[in-house]
Amino acid sequence: MADTDPQPRYDGSWESLQEMPVPEWFDDGKIGIFIHWGPYSALGYQHTGRGYAEHTPKNMYRGPQHYFPYLESKFGAAPPEFGYKDVVDHFKAENWDPDAWAQLFASVGAKYVVLTAEHHDGWANWDSELTPWNAVNKGPQRDLVGDLGTAVKKVGLKYAPSYHRERHTGFFANDLYKVHSKPNRVIQQEIESHPESALLYGPDFSYSKHFVDDYVARWQEIQRKYDPDFLWIDDIPIYTRDGNNVRKGISTPEIKYFDDQCRQMITDFMNWGTENGKEVYLNNKGANRNWPDGVGCLEKDNLKLKVIGPKWQSCTTFGTSFGYLKGDAYKPIKSIIHEMIEVISRNGNFLVNIGPKSDGTIPQPQVERLMEMGAWLNINGDAIYGSRYWKHSEQQEGHLAFTTNGKKLYAMKLAAPTEPFTIHGTKGWTASSISHVRLLGSDAKVSWLMTEQGLQITPPSTLGKSKYAWSYEILTDREQHQPSAIQSDASRALKGTKKVDLEGRH
Repeated sequence: MADTDPQPRYDGSWESLQEMPVPEWFDDGKIGIFIHWGPYSALGYQHTGRGYAEHTPKNMYRGPQHYFPYLESKFGAAPPEFGYKDVVDHFKAENWDPDAWAQLFASVGAKYVVLTAEHHDGWANWDSELTPWNAVNKGPQRDLVGDLGTAVKKVGLKYAPSYHRERHTGFFANDLYKVHSKPNRVIQQEIESHPESALLYGPDFSYSKHFVDDYVARWQEIQRKYDPDFLWIDDIPIYTRDGNNVRKGISTPEIKYFDDQCRQMITDFMNWGTENGKEVYLNNKGANRNWPDGVGCLEKDNLKLKVIGPKWQSCTTFGTSFGYLKGDAYKPIKSIIHEMIEVISRNGNFLVNIGPKSDGTIPQPQVERLMEMGAWLNINGDAIYGSRYWKHSEQQEGHLAFTTNGKKLYAMKLAAPTEPFTIHGTKGWTASSISHVRLLGSDAKVSWLMTEQGLQITPPSTLGKSKYAWSYEILTDREQHQPSAIQSDASRALKGTKKVDLEGRH
């Protein structure tokens, strides 16, 4: 009898993976919630007061003059007597309600959720059989990844436990981005006095075969246990450091093995999705992309493309940190709404980050910004969800951004529309091309006419319920999406974007 088992969709090559489609749920959903939460949340500190607080577990060993006095004042001791291994006991999630989180995320209009399963610190937020340093055995003593996954799926959201272990080898080592390093001197003292801590801080401080195999095994455990919709992997700096330039075919044997195993891990995930009838996807992080272009969506921290780019995602912070940072400086709500619109008008997804406290509560400034986002999306969602880019993403005159959905063109005015304005990209249209123009969130009649310069809209005197930006829906007689407007070359699309280094410094 002939074998009727379906053949894997992806054959293990990068060329095969470059053919992966963008899932409809991702392209339509637009809005995601990113969550950085772990033992570092119990620190909530950066000595400068700004930047990535989730890097404090590393920085406290690299800058003891800045961090040890803080640890003494907060916990009564500092390394090596009291190190990151001991901070774990202060990460309890005692006030955490995963169902309340899920309901909040759904209510503000998110369509998918990305929770840090493991950051660079070696801590597993799930019920892991591969390391004792996990949230069930220590700290909260509950399965954070599993409990949140159950809650968000219950309210219809997609789920992506994120995975950041690729940078763990140097996190507690002397050298950050080296193929081989050695543990920091104080870390070594902690390991000598508490041998189990080697499994948190290491055990490998190099890209050994053991590290790489364990790296893959941990993701496979997440995949097997939690049925993810997305494989989120962080920037892999070693690909372009310590003599490597992997995408140009230059790599040490260790990093060549690592890249080969990553390729197979991605292949297995994509084929697993096909076998299970799931549309799954992944990201391609960094200005120096992890993978060949086309393998997953382009992504960088707080990314702002100036053009319509190949499918991309901005993992965006409300403040300066991803992890909880006490006293962080938060962006104004108006700028967050405008950034969201800008990202989506240029073919991006807006993955906005929260950094909960160690007890599982979300800082109020972050809740306020989520709620304002939700209020805006509740009114203007037709211009966002299911939308695609137009032939122009913006028009500086009039401060406009554009999206499309079928025969509808959406013109989003990022300044209060008090004067008539003209959409120049509609030049040459006729009045018969347009069925109606309406302002989302308002019942007021919108006056419009075609001029030689294009469609001119006169805003009503009452602008309705929206704040920060106002969306005009223009129903036309033709499809408005312009696929050819995309800048498909990722390197060109990334040119001119703001540089953010690996510590979150602009």
